[in-house]
Amino acid sequence: MSVSTTGSFDRRRFLTVSAGAAFAATALPGCAASVDDGSSDGDTKTGSKTLTVMSSEDEKKELQAVGKALGIKINFVARDETKLNAMLAAKNPPDVVRGLGAVETPYFAARGLMTDLDPYFAKSSALKVSDIDPVNDVWRYDGKKQGAGPRYGLAKDYSQDQMLWYRTDLFEAAKLDLLSETEPLSYDELLELGKKLTKRRLGKVKVYGLSASGLGTFSQLMGMTASTGGSVFAEDLASVDFSSPEALKALEWYLQYARADIGPNVANPNPDGWDWPTYQAGRMAIASDGYWFGGAIGGDPKVAEVSRFAPAPQLGSNRISPCFGATGYWIPKDAKNKDAAWKFFEYFFGGKAAEERAAGGWGIPSLKSLRSKMPQGQPYQKQAFKVQEQELEHFSVLTFTPYAQLAALDGVISKVLPKAIKGKTSAGKVADELNKLMNEQIAKGKELVG
Repeated sequence: MSVSTTGSFDRRRFLTVSAGAAFAATALPGCAASVDDGSSDGDTKTGSKTLTVMSSEDEKKELQAVGKALGIKINFVARDETKLNAMLAAKNPPDVVRGLGAVETPYFAARGLMTDLDPYFAKSSALKVSDIDPVNDVWRYDGKKQGAGPRYGLAKDYSQDQMLWYRTDLFEAAKLDLLSETEPLSYDELLELGKKLTKRRLGKVKVYGLSASGLGTFSQLMGMTASTGGSVFAEDLASVDFSSPEALKALEWYLQYARADIGPNVANPNPDGWDWPTYQAGRMAIASDGYWFGGAIGGDPKVAEVSRFAPAPQLGSNRISPCFGATGYWIPKDAKNKDAAWKFFEYFFGGKAAEERAAGGWGIPSLKSLRSKMPQGQPYQKQAFKVQEQELEHFSVLTFTPYAQLAALDGVISKVLPKAIKGKTSAGKVADELNKLMNEQIAKGKELVG
C-alpha cells in the first residue's frame, strides 16, 4: 500500500534533497545577490495579512489550514537550500523557515541570521518555557555551544533517532529472542543479529537483517562515538577527528556492517529509497529509525501487529539516545513580519495543529503537556510509548559544528566510503581521508564566520 504522510517525506527529503546544496552554503555570508522571495502578491510587509513560509511540499496543506485558522494568508515557498541561502544573504528572507534544529541551529545562529525568540516566549501564554520539551535545547546556541543561550526555533515533534523498530515475525522465523524493552543492545550484538536475520538467494540479499542508516551516516557515527564517551568534533568544533580511538571504533563498526552486506549502506543504498517500503514488505528485520517510524507502521495493521520498539544500541558504556533532527521552524533575523510569524508559532506549536500532530504518532510532541495525546490505542502503540518514555532519560544534546552543514559532511562520506568498503581499505586510512576532506570544508566555513 502507498503511505503518504508528513513524517515519512520529512526524513526522505532530509536524506536526499538537501545534499547537493550544502557545499555552496559555506559561502553564505558573501553572496548578496538580489533574488525573488517567491511572493505571488508582494505584500509580505503588510502586517499580519500575509506570511511567507519556506517549508517542504508535503506540509503545504497543513500550513494553509493554519493560515486559514489565523486569518493569515500563507505564501508558501518550497524548501530549497540554495534559494534560502541567497534570500538570507540578500536580507530578504521568508518570515518563517523550516529546518533541522539538531544540525542547523549552530550554523545559522553563528552567522547572526536567526531571531532570538526568548522575548516572545516570555510574553506568550500559549508557549510556556516550562512546558517545552528538553529536546528543544538543540534550538539554542550561545555562540560557542549548542544547548545553551537564546532559543532560536522550536521542534514540531522529534524522535530519538537511533532507537530500533523490528519485526517479530522475522525474529521468530530465525528462532531469535525478541529484544529487551529496557536494556540496549551493544553494537556488536546488533551486528550479529543483523547477520542472522539476513536472507540471501543466489548470492543476493532478499531480506535485510538490519538498516543502520537512520538519518544519515555522519549522524550515526556521531551518536556511536558519543556512546563511547568521545566526540567526532574537536572541543572548539573547528575540526573532526575520526582517528581518535572512540571515533575510529565507530568507523570500524560501520565498515564491518557495510562489508557484511546485511543492510543498506553508502556503497549499496536501498533501492526503495528509504526504510519503510522495505520494512513493510517484510524485507527488513530491524530499522534504526526512531519513534517517528511508528506513524508509518500505523498505516498497515498487519505490519503493526508484528512490530515492536527497542532502546538505542550502544557502542560504549556512556548510554545516550540522541536526536538528529528535531525538525521545526525558525524566524530569520531580517524577516519582515515577525509578529505574524509568532502568531503562527503559537498556533502551530501550541494549538489545535499541534494536538493533531501529537495524536498521529509521527513523533514526540514538542510540548510536554501534549505527550498524553500520543497514540496508545493499539498494542504496538502501547509498547512503543512505554519504551519511548523510558528512553527519554537517556536523551542527550550532541553539539554540531557551526562551520559546515550536515549534508556537506555526509557528502564527503558518500565520496570516501564506497570505494573504501569495496576496496577493503583500513579504517585508519579512511579516517585520515575523512579528516582531510571534512576539515577543508569546516575551515572554509570558519573563515567566513570569523
